[in-house]
Order: sequence, then C-alpha cells, then structure tokens
Amino acid sequence: MCAHPRSPHCCRAPRARRWIIDGQSPSGTVYVLNGPNLNLLGTREPETYGHATLSDVEKLCRGTAEDFGLRADCRQSNREGELIDFIHEAKAKSAAGIVINGGGYSHTSIAIHDALVAVKIPAVEVHISNVYARESFRHHSYIARAAMASISGFGIDGYRLAIIGLASKLGIKIKA
Repeated sequence: MCAHPRSPHCCRAPRARRWIIDGQSPSGTVYVLNGPNLNLLGTREPETYGHATLSDVEKLCRGTAEDFGLRADCRQSNREGELIDFIHEAKAKSAAGIVINGGGYSHTSIAIHDALVAVKIPAVEVHISNVYARESFRHHSYIARAAMASISGFGIDGYRLAIIGLASKLGIKIKA
C-alpha cells in the first residue's frame, strides 16, 4: 500500500532499472574511455576544448564516481583497436558502464559502434565541444547509435553529467 501518492515509496512510483550483463550483476567500475588527441587537452585548440587537461578530466571522473560508490577506470588511446580492446575488457570485468569520448572516431568508427553493441553495457557518449555547432562531418556519430545517451557542449563537466546519468539509470544513489 502507498505511504503517500507522491512518496518515492508509492506503489506507482517508477522503479530504477537495474542492469544485468549476461546474467551477472555489474561491478562498481565505470570505464572512462578517451580517444585520439584527447591526451592533448589543455594545449590543443583551447578556444574549442578549454584549458582543462586529461588529468583534470580523470580527477573529475574519479571524484564523481566515488560520490556514487563507484570506481572510474580512466583510459586514453589514439588507436582504434586499443579502444575496442578496452570495451571488450569492460565486458570481461562486468563493468557497470562506459563513458566514452571517441574523439574523431565517433564520426568514423563502425568498429567501435559494433563493440559497444556487442558488450551490452550501458554507455554514454561525451563530447567536450558542441559538435552540432561545428563542421557538418561532426554531426553524425556511430558511437551515439550504440550509446544510451550523448552529451556534448558542456566542456569537461559532460563527463560528470555522464557518470551521474549512468548511476541514475543503474539505480545507484549518491552516497551519504
């Protein structure tokens, strides 16, 4: 019976979806994957990407994940195949989710799309800049089609928003 019609304990209140990956509950790890040229953050086109470094991104991700009792495993590669290997590893280790900024591979890599589809792990695509305010070739993303959500244009805060969104979809609340 309902405690109150507007109570979160109401029988009609939406229930958080818990993800199950091939019959296994996910671990408490979120893989944060960064693609080509993101190792140059802070120095590469600061008018587009800002002055924050990849180290700043990783610190932000780790802190945000900890707020939810999760662990952020941050990786960067300029090689497509290595990013795919990271995605496969996320499945092998029953990761709770993936946050991915595929960089230029977002717009070209069917292989990364296929890897994300194959592993069936909830993923959020992140772009630091607003890709829709840039060149038209950046308006299409293969990764977006495999992700449950895409975030662009919030600077490095997009990573924080992605982790918060993943935690929400996984039914994980912020630690007290």
